[in-house]
Amino acid sequence: MSRFTVYNNIVTPEKKAEINKENIELMEDFLEYLKSVDRSPQTIAAYRNDLYIFFTIVLTDMNNIKFTDISKRQFARFQSKCINEFGWSPKRVRRVKSCISSLSSYIENMLDEEEEFKNYKPIINKIESPVNVPVREKTILTDEEIDKILDTLLEREEYQECAAVAILAYSGMRKGELLQMRPEYFDKDHIVFDALHQTDLIRAKGRGKNGHQMKKWIMLSGDKYIMPWIEKRKELGIDSEWLFVVKSGDKWIRRETFDTYMEDCTKIIGKPVYAHSFRHYVCTKMLNDYNLPTEVVREFYQWQSAEMTTLYNDRSAVDDFGKYFSSDGVKKQESGNLTDLK
Repeated sequence: MSRFTVYNNIVTPEKKAEINKENIELMEDFLEYLKSVDRSPQTIAAYRNDLYIFFTIVLTDMNNIKFTDISKRQFARFQSKCINEFGWSPKRVRRVKSCISSLSSYIENMLDEEEEFKNYKPIINKIESPVNVPVREKTILTDEEIDKILDTLLEREEYQECAAVAILAYSGMRKGELLQMRPEYFDKDHIVFDALHQTDLIRAKGRGKNGHQMKKWIMLSGDKYIMPWIEKRKELGIDSEWLFVVKSGDKWIRRETFDTYMEDCTKIIGKPVYAHSFRHYVCTKMLNDYNLPTEVVREFYQWQSAEMTTLYNDRSAVDDFGKYFSSDGVKKQESGNLTDLK
């Protein structure tokens, strides 16, 4: 069940209108504070939704009392309801608790001079959180599966979908970054090292309304699957600045989701495929097939720590023993470089 479905099932317009006005005012003050410290609009919107859910439960289950009067027992019952009645995952519960904890910290640190909040002490973190277990198994993609997905989409003439999946498979970028792709990133002026398409600065994951600004790279070897969509856009007369679009009335607007694309990939190879699966695939391939140095892969992904390459490498050292050892002893290995990515 999506986050928005959960929200709509709990927060009805009628209940929303009945929520304690003091709690609403406190929430709005808190959200304004988040804007002042440059939290992203997405973060603020998520906090707003989570707090509306929480305050709706305060309305229905806690006699609509003020936030500062909620007891540890009531917080614990709220957590139990989320897990046992709403069916939330431990990760979802932890996220909402983090939101409530942030609100509590705001009261303690920013409103402590006001008489009403002078003696307030946060208690939400005293409630033990559910164990955060994985909600899905990690999908490890092979070269053969990647080829099958892309070749199938190309044969079906699903050019836009094929291009989107290809960019994921030849860059390892996140979904949010993929949504920001522009057609000009795939022209000759954006080719570097004779091997990569280089984008302009785009918003990546990170704090602030502008996030973390960085350039992304896509291997030229994916052009076979990307360029048909570039050409099809011209045939259709699509003049949108965004590469991936949907028709809205008589206009082409930016696509906002790729969920159906991942569902199609899942059907094609018969096992779950997620956008993040491609991120692991590219890192694994760079380290093991192209023999790129760890530092180069770290820079490609623009990770702060090289340790991230270990987390995203789906192949263990033991898997590659045959590459390094033989009856003659240890085999000498040559490091790869970026031009090998063509």
